[in-house]
Amino acid sequence: MKVIDIMTTIRHRKGIKVTEVAEDHLAQEKNVKPDGKVGSGEKLWKRLSLTVGGTVAISLGLLTSVYFATLHENDLWFSNIKEDFGMIQSCSRVHSCKEVEREISFRTECGLYYSYYKEMLQATSIQQGLHGLIYDNKTESLRTINVLERMNVYQEVFLSILYRILPIQKYLEPVYFYIYTLFGLQALYVIALYVTSWLLSGTWLSGLLAAFWYITNRIDTTRVEFTIPLRENWALPFFAVQIAAITYLFRSHLRPLHEKLTLLAVFISTFLFSLTWQFNQFMMLMQALVLFILDCLDMLPTAKVTWLYIIQLTGILLVCVLQFFNSMILGSLLISFNVSVLLARTVQKNMKMGCLLNRLGKLFFHVLMVLCLTLLVNNFIKKILNLESDEHIFKFLKAKFGFGATRDFDANLYLCEEAFGLLPFNTFARLSDTLLFYAYLFVLLLMAIAAAVVAFQNLSGSANVQSTDKMEVCTIVLKPGAAYNLMHTVLFGCLALSTMRMKYLWTSHMCVFASFGLCSTEVWGFVLKSVRLYTPQRLCVIRYLVPIITLLYLSYKFCPGMMDELSELREFYDPDTVELMNWIKSNTPKKAVIAGSMQLLAGVKLCTGRILTNHPHYEDKSLRERTKQVYQVYAKRSPEDVYSILRSFGTNYVILEDSICYERRHSRGCRLRDLLDIANGHVMDGLGENEPDLKASLYPRFCEEIKKNLSSYSMYFTRVFQNKTFHVYKLAKHK
Repeated sequence: MKVIDIMTTIRHRKGIKVTEVAEDHLAQEKNVKPDGKVGSGEKLWKRLSLTVGGTVAISLGLLTSVYFATLHENDLWFSNIKEDFGMIQSCSRVHSCKEVEREISFRTECGLYYSYYKEMLQATSIQQGLHGLIYDNKTESLRTINVLERMNVYQEVFLSILYRILPIQKYLEPVYFYIYTLFGLQALYVIALYVTSWLLSGTWLSGLLAAFWYITNRIDTTRVEFTIPLRENWALPFFAVQIAAITYLFRSHLRPLHEKLTLLAVFISTFLFSLTWQFNQFMMLMQALVLFILDCLDMLPTAKVTWLYIIQLTGILLVCVLQFFNSMILGSLLISFNVSVLLARTVQKNMKMGCLLNRLGKLFFHVLMVLCLTLLVNNFIKKILNLESDEHIFKFLKAKFGFGATRDFDANLYLCEEAFGLLPFNTFARLSDTLLFYAYLFVLLLMAIAAAVVAFQNLSGSANVQSTDKMEVCTIVLKPGAAYNLMHTVLFGCLALSTMRMKYLWTSHMCVFASFGLCSTEVWGFVLKSVRLYTPQRLCVIRYLVPIITLLYLSYKFCPGMMDELSELREFYDPDTVELMNWIKSNTPKKAVIAGSMQLLAGVKLCTGRILTNHPHYEDKSLRERTKQVYQVYAKRSPEDVYSILRSFGTNYVILEDSICYERRHSRGCRLRDLLDIANGHVMDGLGENEPDLKASLYPRFCEEIKKNLSSYSMYFTRVFQNKTFHVYKLAKHK
């Protein structure tokens, strides 16, 4: 039977979607000879392409890993900072200054996470290490917390166990085993981006372009070389693998075995992503919204979408079990949303039938039902379990998007951080310099047009009566895998634009999406047909010529600069912090409780092992309240009040930082002392307006006044250490 006869027959069947028909037609045109057999020459070419493309993918991944590791070494001269763990099981002696320098290079929460890896290695056995994490009384004073429940540190546990059982202790220091694992995951990340682009375009050349763009835009695609232990550096490689697996899952005509293996890959990557990052639920909620929108518009196979909802639920619930039924996971919107979608489907079984107006009405009712069910289920779970862990996030979002000003300290703390602000405009200038942003907008515009046309056809029911020519123009551009990646990049783009910290989820996928479009027969076919210049020869030339020219441009413009970066040597230098840490280790009891800023205390825990009052992992309501109270040392409070607050947490020493007390990094209204003044109802320092109901404090600022050694302060606090950056005060015991 001729191809045109097959198309005529298929076109008149009821209930067949445009994308399915078009893909069937394309598959038959490409893969089937008149006698129904695949040519041996084509098989050989596919195997050769797979071999070459796979080799290039692995090579690029390894080169990227080595590149980032070299940048990290050159920036800190990490190998020169000697670390002497000695025998891990009996590591109780005082470490050298050099080791402190290496450890404090893990800034803020990075140091907190790495400290648990260090604790597991220092424990006499794996069992003792796990017991110390489950019954931890050093992270928060006067409290015993389960670190495995509160934080995503299973990766540190796994690595510490692996380091113990592998015969590498004589050849590789623990810190290098840790950082090389993270840089190794970058190889997996680049390979996953490469494969996703290859799957979408059909040529590994697009994967090569995606990897080049990822590397040349590394300032905006990753921050692994200077924030190694950050949770996102563990999670995003698995997220990229999941996206690649989902893209493959949405290919038509998958064999049952291939489909099952792909679903298994999606589950494993989803589980690992969820296990390694505390923001997993919010990212997967965005992904669930992508699936929901496309399923409503009939652009994805419903059965496969259902499997993905189930995999998300199973993965997040399994993580919940491993994290000892973490309340924040149980009360997540992701669980409520996915359950609501599956329930709503059982009620509305015939949602995808009828004319345009009928479909729109059913669609509106379906969306409304899902939203209402989500809110009801979520509120029910939170009331039953009395959950308040994530309330600061909703306060932050409410204030960020203009739904009323807030004096809430936690919400304002996020609002004033650059990482949680809008994406800076200079980001687009950097992305444009590599041509990435221009290519991305070009592909996004064409794909959005195709998506609008396909959505209208699916909803109006006109997809089954289109001519073959129109189908080739309007539908082959938007296969299910391409539709998923289109909606994915749109929603995560909106997230990145609103919150700069989330840009790494978008910019890396931007590399995939733009490279796919420049190498896509569907995209260039759409363009050439639109201007009536289409021929198979022109299509073949342009889909290879454009990416090759782009790669040559990137190589010419950026390779010399990358070589210069690899040869540029720097050295980590922070003598004041090193001096502070060494003083704490030498002059304070091992069970001393130390108060200070969240960022600094993470380093104190890692370098000294002392007990903390607070720390940077901010996902617990009681910890947030405790942090606000500890920060009263930078507010306008009496010495009696500050002393009483600190002693209530068992504090023995408090560290004051001049960089916070006299902060100039933020503008007025966003300095930490301003946030405390507003929360306490006091007017802010300096020239500028204050809200009318704010009043002048009866007391001067504590962190400034204590340095005057007045008797009203010295009776409670005695200065025991001072350098250009830090002041340490010991609290009197008898008061």
